[in-house]
Amino acid sequence: MFRFGNPEYLYLLLLIPALAFLNLLFTLQKRKALKRFGNPELVSHLMPDVSIFRPVAKFYLLLLALMSIIFMLAAPQFGTRLQTVQRSGIEVIVALDVSNSMNARDIEPSRLERAKQAIIRLTDRLVNDRIGLIVFAGQAYTQLPITSDYASAKMFVSNITTDIVPTQGTAIGAAINLAINSFTELEEVNRAIIVITDGENHEDDAVGAARKAAEKGIKVYTVGMGSPDGGPIPLSGTGNFLRDRDGNVVITKLDEQMLAQIAAAGNGEYIPANNIRAGINKLMNELSDLEKADFETKVYTDFEDQFQYLALLALFILIIDFMILERKNRLLKNIDLFTVEEKKEA
Repeated sequence: MFRFGNPEYLYLLLLIPALAFLNLLFTLQKRKALKRFGNPELVSHLMPDVSIFRPVAKFYLLLLALMSIIFMLAAPQFGTRLQTVQRSGIEVIVALDVSNSMNARDIEPSRLERAKQAIIRLTDRLVNDRIGLIVFAGQAYTQLPITSDYASAKMFVSNITTDIVPTQGTAIGAAINLAINSFTELEEVNRAIIVITDGENHEDDAVGAARKAAEKGIKVYTVGMGSPDGGPIPLSGTGNFLRDRDGNVVITKLDEQMLAQIAAAGNGEYIPANNIRAGINKLMNELSDLEKADFETKVYTDFEDQFQYLALLALFILIIDFMILERKNRLLKNIDLFTVEEKKEA
């Protein structure tokens, strides 16, 4: 298995297009400056050893070396062995609402983005637990089967948008039922479902589904996204808002009463997420109270650093760059294929 030990260094790759753009600007300014001295063709005869392409080649070789160094700093690693380890924890499935109402910006930057931040914070706090991810709108779908791979969980969360589910609506009950059937078959493992939504359930019996989960020993927690005052629903790419048949702007509001009823039926608790840090801390305290159970999981071990190959590549590129001079090669600059052809024709 491949991974980066220090993935935060990959943000430095943004320097590559920025430097390429700056180099283009400097090149254009340099050409403008040369034109002030006269005709570029006449000026080129005054500088016979100046090469147009060699500086460009040297610059992009340096960019390639910089990319190699950045990937080297990110510490690429390969896991060489898949090992079964014993862990003690719980199983958690997060059901995330991706209906269009989650695009409302009554909490910044939007309900959905705030929810994704909450899930990532929650994942960072898990230790030896398993996590799964379900997305739902008018229907519910498994986005990530239950796993101990927290890095994959965060990657899936970061890519979620409201376009991921084709059928609009808010079927909280369907999401809870799918979550119930998505846990492993291990016995004596405590389980919890975390429903993150604005609570506007129009599709099914969410309270009944939560009650069914509680009967199976699964606690259901709800996290409310939005404000009771609500906000309009932006239409992607238009700058306009969703309107009803009469042309009035639709205002979507957080339904705290519904979320509280679902949590009560699921023997869990309703947690408003206007303050992510406080909400996640409270949720983690609730999950920590659940008794841990032992289970086996497979993980990659003996990760080995592979940065040395990138270091050698960067060194090789820098040596080539050093050996290439910016002026023309003295042995080749006088070769003129077109002139030779004219002499032969004559």
